[in-house]
Amino acid sequence: MLVEGFGEVLYWVSIGLLVFTVVAFADAAVRREDAYRAADKQSKGFWLIILGIAAVVNFFFGILNFLPILGLIATIVYMVDVRPAVRQAAGRGGPRRRRGGSSSDGPYGPYNGGR
Repeated sequence: MLVEGFGEVLYWVSIGLLVFTVVAFADAAVRREDAYRAADKQSKGFWLIILGIAAVVNFFFGILNFLPILGLIATIVYMVDVRPAVRQAAGRGGPRRRRGGSSSDGPYGPYNGGR
């Protein structure tokens, strides 16, 4: 009974990792190629190949092999390092800025030198 429960947990973990990898692949597919170059990261094609291989390996091998772990590491690197840099290079994902205001505005309102 314990082994069956553990097998079911591994099944759901494997499905979760597959979904995570497919989401990362889809995100990499919709980003512009020039944003990868502007962020000084590997090319869009490189990340599509790596994440595509990770998704296929995870689909066929599940979690009980070391190959899906390598795919998970690649997916985490994309989501934590590459994705934010590419989003910022494309003009999205940076610090939120208010529209309007002057160049002397600080993060908590206008700075006028105490006047």
